[in-house]
Amino acid sequence: MGKSIRTEEVDHLLDAILTLKTKEECFDFFEDLCTVNELLSIAQRFEVAKLLKNDAKYAEIVKLTGASTATISRVNRSLNYGNDGYDIVLERLKKKEKSKK
Repeated sequence: MGKSIRTEEVDHLLDAILTLKTKEECFDFFEDLCTVNELLSIAQRFEVAKLLKNDAKYAEIVKLTGASTATISRVNRSLNYGNDGYDIVLERLKKKEKSKK
């Protein structure tokens, strides 16, 4: 088994994230917290998840995002066998988009 992410430090980080109220606050916090490459990698994985949920093929995802097939496979594994974190967020975003219309 790998390391658990459920540590006191991670708990503190998540509590901090939950205090953010605006997209601008999120930009500021994550820009301070992460390197540019770390943040871009996280954003890329999220884009990959969205595309996979919309039944995009690996070749199309590589072309659109520049993600490696290993990254796509890892995200796909999380979508299929993970804790449904992507699904929760993607469903909420879908509902938010529908309510805007």
